[in-house]
This record gives sequence, structure tokens and C-alpha cells, in this order.
Amino acid sequence: MDAIHKYEMGIVGNCSFLAYINKSADVTWMCLPRFDSSFLFGSLLDGKKGGEFSIRPSSGNYYTFQSYIRNTNILTTEFTNDDGRFRVTDFAPRFYQYDRYYRPLMLIRKIEPIEGNPFITVRCEPVGSYGALRPEIVAGSNHIRFLNLESQVRLTTNIPLTYIVNNQSFLLNDTCYLAFTYGVPLEAPLEATAEDFLDKTIKYWLHWIKTTSIPNIFQDEIIRSALVLKLHQYEDTGGIIASGTTSLPEAPGAGRNWDYRYCWMRDSYYTLNAFNNLGHFEELERYFLYIQNIILSEQKTIRPMYTIAGTAVPKEKELDLEGYLANKPVHLGNDAYHQEQYDIYGQVLASLLPLYIDRRLNYLSYSKSREVLHWLLNRIEETMDRPDAGIWEFRNKMQENCYTFLFHWAGAKAAEKIGASFADNDMKRRAEKLAVRASEKIEMCYQADLKVYMQAVDNKNYDAATIHLITMNYLDPAGVRARDHLDALAEHLKTEEGLLYRYIHEDDFGTPETTFLVCAFWYAEALACTGRVDDAMRTIEKLLEFSNHLGLFSEDAGRDGSQWGNFPQTNSHVGLMNAIYRIAAKLNKPVFL
Repeated sequence: MDAIHKYEMGIVGNCSFLAYINKSADVTWMCLPRFDSSFLFGSLLDGKKGGEFSIRPSSGNYYTFQSYIRNTNILTTEFTNDDGRFRVTDFAPRFYQYDRYYRPLMLIRKIEPIEGNPFITVRCEPVGSYGALRPEIVAGSNHIRFLNLESQVRLTTNIPLTYIVNNQSFLLNDTCYLAFTYGVPLEAPLEATAEDFLDKTIKYWLHWIKTTSIPNIFQDEIIRSALVLKLHQYEDTGGIIASGTTSLPEAPGAGRNWDYRYCWMRDSYYTLNAFNNLGHFEELERYFLYIQNIILSEQKTIRPMYTIAGTAVPKEKELDLEGYLANKPVHLGNDAYHQEQYDIYGQVLASLLPLYIDRRLNYLSYSKSREVLHWLLNRIEETMDRPDAGIWEFRNKMQENCYTFLFHWAGAKAAEKIGASFADNDMKRRAEKLAVRASEKIEMCYQADLKVYMQAVDNKNYDAATIHLITMNYLDPAGVRARDHLDALAEHLKTEEGLLYRYIHEDDFGTPETTFLVCAFWYAEALACTGRVDDAMRTIEKLLEFSNHLGLFSEDAGRDGSQWGNFPQTNSHVGLMNAIYRIAAKLNKPVFL
């Protein structure tokens, strides 16, 4: 293991699937046909059972340089060794045609010689059922079929099939193409189609970024984060997953290995806020449609997370895989689905507010959604006095969490504004009363002698989630109490590197070893809110060192600069974006529209 552990890989995708490609151009993780399906390539979690899709020099030492084509989700890996140089370009086609977005289950790999006479070896060995199934291989005239998987899986190429089937090296003297398809195969001419799809996909991503609102600071970081967030939205339903991976450990040997290929309702407020800042209302509205479908389908309660189809998350089970760097367990499913996390109702209500009051959006009919709004208020009222598992999903502890009360308050304040906007006095009065009750609960978490709000009622644990008392404007950001609260959290949770532990007390698995990266971005945002803009800028600059070579952020970060946890983590990128937009607003920096 490297002294400083980084995830040396990038992602490509088209809002139908994701492929993870490391610095040696190996596809180490790719699940099809959905984000949460079994992998076809999964060497990230098991080098023997995970299959292989690799392109590399046949002999000698080599080094690589990996980068994205600027302002796109198209990844290039350039190899250099004694024989010469060549480049691999990986992308998933995405572009507009026939009045809709074309986003097939297709990974295209272009291999082009640059210099010298490089000899390369190409291996393509997909697997099924999380490595338990090895398909039968049948070679056609210019394609290889992999049989006995859930659907048609085919590799179409202009490389001699013998070289691939036999894992045989060959001279790369001309540009080669590989089109790996799941379901509908590529029947069109390979070379011309691959180049056409590449050109159209580049143009799509460039246009998408041109229509993105970005501030005049940290532009490259905002752009890459926006592109990452976009890739994690499953366009068919609008759901946004936390990450495309499962069971990447929060720390070596910690046992904190979770399946994050699902949609967390608690992240909805921050994610929708990020899309709103970016000016991408289509994605915002699709995500809300996903949320709305869930709300209207549920009769009694909203669960903490759902699949991208808006259905129940599978019950947690362990897979017979060796794990990332031999870290077990490897999980499929997530039992946090069954937890009680009551902040969800306020999260959703607060998320709805811009859809009603932003005049650029002509989306929601108040008369049609009034029932939903009152149902959410009812749930806030019913759960106001109940303990829950909280944002950190404690498995063996229920308590009255400050963060939950904060979103009871935020949801009620949002409903109050919506009621006032539509002259719904009943909603406005109910919301006002609930906001007062929630505020009383929040104040029960305050420790006057320590000048800080604790994690929960009758609890003396410091918790980074309470930073949102400032960013959500419960506390006056210019007030003394906000300043004291932030200082107390920093004193107990912040590291010299600018990172923040979510908490430092013992939980179900011991004491956390790594920091939760988004907490540091919350801290930077709170610094900006309280007027410490220079400190916020310096904090962001430090935190950028915790990305990998492509600017991608993980879930967790070690104080040595290492990356841990599922990757890339949308919440980390959302936290970065929201912090930068807040800083830009304080600096009165122009936003490029």
C-alpha cells in the first residue's frame, strides 16, 4: 500500500451506468444494467473473481498520465514505455437525438498509437452474479459474445479476436476500437460509429458545462464536481446515488464497509441546493419527481434511502469477495433502510421551497401538492418528540438528535413561507407552531457553560452536523452564539489539516479513525456565513489536496491526505460546491451564467 492512499482511478458514464478506470486503464468496477446491479468487472473488490477488462503494454516498465478531456466526462490514459506511447480514451456515449438523450449501456474504448511501436495486450473477461458466474465465450467475425449472463453481452472490435481470446500481445500500428455492450449490441460500422459517438459526446458535455452557472472562484473544482454529480443521477427515474461503489472501507480494518449505491433522502436538501446553484433545473426537477413519487407511494413513513427505482433497499448481506485491499465484509444492500431517521420530512419540505418561490420554475401546482405538504407537516408533528437513529445512522442507539430537530424547524419554516405565498393560513399557522416547538427542542441541546449545541438532548457529544445550525440560519451567523458554537466544534473536532471528524466519541464500531470529508466543507461554508471569508477560502484550498489526481473526492479522508470510503462521494462534491457558492456570495463575486 502507498504511504498515502489515494483512489487512483476515474469514472465515466452517461446517467445509465458508471465505469471505474484506474491509471493502468483497467476497468476495475462496472455494474450493469443499473448502478446497483452486479458488477461485470469488479477487480476493485476481488482480483480473482472480479474479471478483467484491461489494456496495457505487453512488456517492460511503463508510466501513465490520466486526465479528463477538459469540461467532459471522457477519460484519457496515456502510456509511455521503451517501445513507444499510446493513448486510451474511455467514454460512455451520451447525446441528444430523436427528441431524447441517447445513453446506451455501452462503453467505448479507443486505443491510438502516438509514438514508436508499442506492443499491447487487451483482456476482456466479464463475470456475472458478483463473480460467481463465468460466461461461455463465443467468437464471431468481429465480435465476442459472452453467454449465460442476464442479458446479451458483447465486445465488438477491429482488433483480431484471436489476440483477445488468447490474451496475446500485438503491435499497435493503427487506431483500434472496443465497444462493450450490454443488451442491444452495436450493429453499425465500428470505427465510424465510435468516432461519431465520441464527437457527439464531447459536444454534449461541453454544452452542458456552458449552460452551468459558476462563480468566479474555484471554477475548475466546481465544473468537475458538477460533472461528477451529473453522472450519479439515474436519468430514467431522476434518483441520485450517494456513490457508485460498495464496501470501500472508511479506514483499513475498521469494518465500516457499506453499500452506497442507493439514494439517501437526507441528502436531498443539499443536492437540490447544488443543482439550483448550478442553474440546472432539469436535473433538479427530475430529482424532485423521483422524491415526489416516493412520497405519494408511501402511506405511513419515508425511509432513509431507496433504490434508484424508488423501491426498498435490499436487506444487507455479505458477498463472498476478498474486499478492497482485503478489507471485509463486502456488502450488498443496506440495513439503514429500516432505521427511523425523522429529519427526512423536514429535508424534503425545505427542498421543496425553491420549487414554489423561484419564479424561474413553473413546475409545481400548489393545489395538487397541498396534500403532500400537509402530510409532511403531519409527520414532523408526529415525530417531534421521538428519538431516532440520526444522520449518522447509529445502529444501537436512539436519541433526540439536534440535527433532526433542526430539520423539523427548517421544514416548518419552509412550509410557513409556502403557506404565506399561497395564502394558506392554516398551513402557515401550523408551520409557525411547529417551528417554535422544534426550536424549543434544539435549545434543549445547548450547553451554556460550553457555549455549544451538543449532538442530542442529555448528551455531551460534539457533532459536526450541528454546523448546520449556522448554515441553515437557525443561529444568526453574525451573532455571538454562532461564533462560539463554531469555535467549540473546531476546538474538539477539527484537525490541523482543516479536516473535521463527524464526532470523536465511540459508536457501534469503536472510535472513528478517519474524518468524514463533507464535514470539512460544511465548516468552510459556516466560516463564510459568519464573515470569516478569508478563513473559508484557506480551508477550501487545503481541502483540495484531499482529492485524487483527477479532482475526485472520497467519502472519508485521513489526516495524512489519504482517501477512504466509497468513491467518488456525491455528498463530498455537493459540500464543496455549496461552500464555494456561499463564499462567492459573501465576496460578491460574479457568477458566470
